[in-house]
Amino acid sequence: MPQPRPPNAAALVWFKRDLRQDDHAPLAEAQNFESAMALYIIEPQWLDSPEFSAAHLQFALESLAPLRKSLAARGLPLLVRVGNAADVLAALQAQAPFTHLLSHEETGPMWTYRRDQAVAGWCKANGVVWQEWTQTGVVRRLRSRSGWAQRWQARMDAPLVVAQGGFAAAAGVAMEDLPTLNRLGLQAETKVVQAGAEASAWAELDGFLDGRGRDYQRAMSSPLSAADACSRLSPHLAFGTISMRKVHQTTEQAITRTADRTLAKALRSFSGRLRWHCHFMQKLEDQPTIELENFARVCDGLRENDFDRSRFEAWCTGQTGYPMVDACMRSLNATGWLNFRMRAMLVSFASYHLWLHWRPTGIFLARQFLDFEAGIHWSQMQMQSGTTGINTLRIYSPTKQAQDQDPQGHFIRHWVPELARVPLPYLAEPWKMDATIERMSGCVIGRDYPAPIVNDKLAVQAAKDRLYGLRKTPEARAEADAVQSRHGSRKSGLTAGTVRRRGGNAVAGAAPGAAHAQQADLFGDLLEAADNGRAGAR
Repeated sequence: MPQPRPPNAAALVWFKRDLRQDDHAPLAEAQNFESAMALYIIEPQWLDSPEFSAAHLQFALESLAPLRKSLAARGLPLLVRVGNAADVLAALQAQAPFTHLLSHEETGPMWTYRRDQAVAGWCKANGVVWQEWTQTGVVRRLRSRSGWAQRWQARMDAPLVVAQGGFAAAAGVAMEDLPTLNRLGLQAETKVVQAGAEASAWAELDGFLDGRGRDYQRAMSSPLSAADACSRLSPHLAFGTISMRKVHQTTEQAITRTADRTLAKALRSFSGRLRWHCHFMQKLEDQPTIELENFARVCDGLRENDFDRSRFEAWCTGQTGYPMVDACMRSLNATGWLNFRMRAMLVSFASYHLWLHWRPTGIFLARQFLDFEAGIHWSQMQMQSGTTGINTLRIYSPTKQAQDQDPQGHFIRHWVPELARVPLPYLAEPWKMDATIERMSGCVIGRDYPAPIVNDKLAVQAAKDRLYGLRKTPEARAEADAVQSRHGSRKSGLTAGTVRRRGGNAVAGAAPGAAHAQQADLFGDLLEAADNGRAGAR
């Protein structure tokens, strides 16, 4: 039952990355007030950020439309304004005064961190009480990673917070039409991406739990099968059209309910990845600078001065001469989604084969990923490029990935039509065709499709020499201890031996001599082991 509303108190629910009604604590709290309204702000800092894509805003607008309609039917107006958050709040305060600002915590890019500081200052100066609630497993002002997993479990097992019934709408505010991309001066997105909205999130989750996820573990690694076998909830979690807690609890219920052992095993694997989601976000919460600078500062200068614009542009456009790399990049550019293993391969190829720094490649990928989540994104960019100082170097062979994950060449032929008639034995390595086979296939390497941009073996060996050489220095060994202490997981009962038995490789490539080198980052290594399917698959 709702608690008595504070006298003369008015609430403003600030929607950010929580575009839903279900399991929404600020909405539930707003029902305790004499009047309430809700707000979503389209902020210039977001639109101007290097990670922004029109597809991101389109997903948000698609989610806002049914949300504001449903809330309006319950008496709560959801206003949509464009401008700096503090300025928008000030203008709204003058129009319809409010005493409390209610929102969820957000762990986002640096601009959101600075925005929240400005809003906190505005609230303090204007006597507005700002209440924030958690919605993930991320812990603010975390002193130690010890016990983090238990805290995550407690949060996710807690009862859902549901606002039932109606609201007491604030007077004097009018809902305007939702802005469009055109009105905001943005070009329509050409990607064919997933639809937004809470109902779409539920449809994805229900389909996955009801059987679509049965082949999750087996099929997640191949771009041919992962699009159907994976949950496809990542953009919905990123924009909050469904809560992490709801996904966790619904998944656990499905595991208990099903008699299908294969499905239950797959769902348990998926459930574990929900923990990894928050584990990586915690790293950005603890150290916001990781989107801008290396985890391990001994890596400063490693790639920054060697940036090759032509290599970068070839990688971005899928013109590297390595078919699996190019197919994956073209697919991502067209759909806004790619499975984890292929994302890791793209970053690995950019970082080791092309020796590109993770910041510009990460910015480009952030714009392509509909599910861009800053904490996960920048943690993974650094982990996959070898600059954390504690993780195994994961260097993927694009040729082996093509042979393992696209053995019949269907994915490559679809996304790289220049190679459509290349015989299968040459499809992963078309540069090995002789002139006769080139004529028969209608694809001359260097004319119809690029020659390899770098020599695979030579480029990888050069990268290994530089990185392993750096990791042997006393400075790297000392810093690895500090990084592990601050960001490493504390999964009790898991040892390096456990990781090896499960198909991981937590020891090889870890910083030699580091106090925690035998453990490296267990969450990262188990994630990789689960995605490999078998030890040593690269």
